[in-house]
Amino acid sequence: MRVPSRIASALSYFGREAVRIVLPSWCAACGNELPWDARVASCCVPCWDALPRIKSAKCISCALPLPGGEICIRCTATPLPLAWCEAWGAYRGPLEKLLHALKFERHDFLDAPLASLLEETLRDREFDLVVGVPMHPAKERRRGYNQAELLARALARRIGVPCAMLLTRTEERAMQSLLPKRDRAANVRGAFGASPRAKGRAILIVDDICTTGETLRACANAIIHEGASRVCAVAVAKTV
Repeated sequence: MRVPSRIASALSYFGREAVRIVLPSWCAACGNELPWDARVASCCVPCWDALPRIKSAKCISCALPLPGGEICIRCTATPLPLAWCEAWGAYRGPLEKLLHALKFERHDFLDAPLASLLEETLRDREFDLVVGVPMHPAKERRRGYNQAELLARALARRIGVPCAMLLTRTEERAMQSLLPKRDRAANVRGAFGASPRAKGRAILIVDDICTTGETLRACANAIIHEGASRVCAVAVAKTV
């Protein structure tokens, strides 16, 4: 049965208004009004297109952009225990604001679009399991979700690899972002445990932001301790 054009127009209008209700009406990156038909979740298309992707070579250990070579000076001395580490973009501008919205402003619906960036970054690399960086249960209850787990699960769905939360946060400690870089390694050392199910598996660790890489180091060490065959890592953004 053909729907009269006036009714179809009304339904279309109400559909657009429903989207406005479900998602914020302003862009999480620039703060301007968010068009219903030109958005990626809570980001307007111009801001999404302006996300600062890292196009240069990167340190294989920590994903720091490099003008040349395969490993940065810091990782030459103390490399992360990873087969490789990747990051899609630089933690600045609209990407920084989107990750802040995901992490602190309950924009959990950004997980799928940001996972699509991670998928681009992986370039068909192979592993057995996807694992998100864990959050202490008390902190997760306060926040309502773990953004790294959301990203890991969204990525796993996109690439058809199982997601298993094999890591646990055994202690609640200070937020890494609030500490000077020199204190971050000690803050996360021994803070994670891993399941014996990691044994013999190639595992991809997923996080939202990689700064010094010390959280990834601590997570990888816990997984390696349980006998993983290979550990890699990917983050949406790298602090540069």
